[in-house]
Amino acid sequence: MNEYQVIVVGGGAAGMMAAGQAAKGGAKVLLLEKKERLGRKIAISGKGRCNITNEENVSDFMSHYPGNGRFLHSILRDFDNVALRDFLASYGIETKVERGGRVFPVSDDAETVVEALVSFLKDKGVEIRSGIAVEEILVENGHVVGVRVAGQKRLLAAAVIVCTGGSSYPATGSNGDGFRFARKLGHRVITPRPALVPLKAPEEWVKELQGLALRNVEASLWIDGKKRTTEFGEMLFTHFGVSGPIILTLSRQAGDALREGQQVKLQIDLKPALTQEQLDARVQRDFQKYSNKQFKNALDDLLPQSLIPVMIRLSGINPERVVHQINREERKHLVGLLKELPLTITDTLSIETAIVTAGGVDVKEINPKTMASKCVEGLYWAGEVVDVDGITGGYNLQAAFAMGYRAGRAACDSRGRITEAGDQKKGIQRSDTSGF
Repeated sequence: MNEYQVIVVGGGAAGMMAAGQAAKGGAKVLLLEKKERLGRKIAISGKGRCNITNEENVSDFMSHYPGNGRFLHSILRDFDNVALRDFLASYGIETKVERGGRVFPVSDDAETVVEALVSFLKDKGVEIRSGIAVEEILVENGHVVGVRVAGQKRLLAAAVIVCTGGSSYPATGSNGDGFRFARKLGHRVITPRPALVPLKAPEEWVKELQGLALRNVEASLWIDGKKRTTEFGEMLFTHFGVSGPIILTLSRQAGDALREGQQVKLQIDLKPALTQEQLDARVQRDFQKYSNKQFKNALDDLLPQSLIPVMIRLSGINPERVVHQINREERKHLVGLLKELPLTITDTLSIETAIVTAGGVDVKEINPKTMASKCVEGLYWAGEVVDVDGITGGYNLQAAFAMGYRAGRAACDSRGRITEAGDQKKGIQRSDTSGF
């Protein structure tokens, strides 16, 4: 016969933090994870290195969450990037800062972060049961009483924290279960959709550039002929379109526009450090240097080798032409392409391939001071299941840890034992769950 004060559903970043904090506060905590191992999405984050957070001042964090950053204002101050790094350091995870303020473990191994979190759970006495799928959140008279797992078995608790993630990377366990729970419990779920996802482009030349990574470029997003935003950094050409940090950051807005039937284009500035005039002067110097060479052999100083034939073809200049024969108009057209290389965006990849899910449980129905549901007493939400999403750079993991921190502490503070008499009054039968 089992009795818990807090049950946490989902063993990702938010779930592990929530469970550990609730147990630290003295609650008897059960953490349920449907997969055999905890932290599977953490383990693959940052290409297996785990971009834990960002070193930016936390007061500036909110601007990096296109999805409900304001909701996180006090949550991030309660458990900020400094607190997260200190917490990990207390479990042996030293961190380092890389370009763009991205924070990684010194080990460059995401598994070490998962191991530290599991050590935290064990240290605080959290009971961990993996390989167990929750099928229903149990509610009686408007109050959570526990969960039902596979086999119709009930596990009872005074509080339940749902940290089931979104719908991205379902192989890690995030298959949208939390959204199903939320709808059944009367919560509004903002339509889940991909965020931080690669974009599809139909231009044939894009496929020729598959695998080409460009650094220090700018990508501008145009929607229905209007420039909306620009990102500077790295991008990658793929067999289907474009990816990389700046593309992922633009993808949420691009995807939303496409779903509304709007026309979406990208313009890539290959030389953002130079104005149009400065780049023209640079090209003129190169043309003077290679004046007697063929055009196809005159761009080595300017562009990556694999990009040269594509740019020559787009420029319309005969690759065999001798450079000194290229006229001003042709040169200007080439410069224009280097500053505004156009791409048509037709779609995003699927939500299953997205790094993050946009959408989720409506934040208007969650108390940000506690992460408690406004619909069901004793119910809490944390992590990607909530309608909050950030750009690349460590912001999403920071949000998940911070929401889990607050939810765990709040659930612990409001805990109460479910007595046998209370169970009988509600008509709940305790089940033998020793088989778990």
